[in-house]
Amino acid sequence: MSNASHAELPKSVDPYRLAEQNTTLEGDIPLSALTRFRESVLGVDEGSVCNVKLSFYMDAQRRRIVSGELEALVSLECQRCMGDMRTTLNSQFTLGLVTSDEQAQQLPKDLEPFLTDDFSAELWSMVEDELLLVLPAFPLHERSECPAREDLEAYEPDGSPAQPDEPKKENPFSVLADLKKTKH
Repeated sequence: MSNASHAELPKSVDPYRLAEQNTTLEGDIPLSALTRFRESVLGVDEGSVCNVKLSFYMDAQRRRIVSGELEALVSLECQRCMGDMRTTLNSQFTLGLVTSDEQAQQLPKDLEPFLTDDFSAELWSMVEDELLLVLPAFPLHERSECPAREDLEAYEPDGSPAQPDEPKKENPFSVLADLKKTKH
């Protein structure tokens, strides 16, 4: 996706009409407006946006589909050094538009359902859900870029996880041997 400035993506659309007209929407969503997402990351820059491209179409079985691409620059907390880690989140997804749970259950397994009203779909909410799905569960800087790497290298000089030394197995009779030595 290009970094050209886009118009703001509408909050809601009639997805069925868009699918019947084979429409592609491109635009931005201000990350500051996505409350659940904002609370899940360390921070979003003032004025930062999620670039969005959504294609609405009908497949061969006349199902209404939306496929999308998202891109957003965010700050996460590195779980190694607990510092600020800037990263770009990317998501590509394909959803089947449905208006009921019954319709959702009829979708093929490879198609996630997106529940909408008859004439309205909340695009911003859909994008927020997709961004939350691609958040890394355990964000880490690249090893060479992590401020904690000096500490890591002290414990893991060869790059492998530090292994505790194997404790020497003590012979249960060694105490008796020591007693025997002191008696003579």
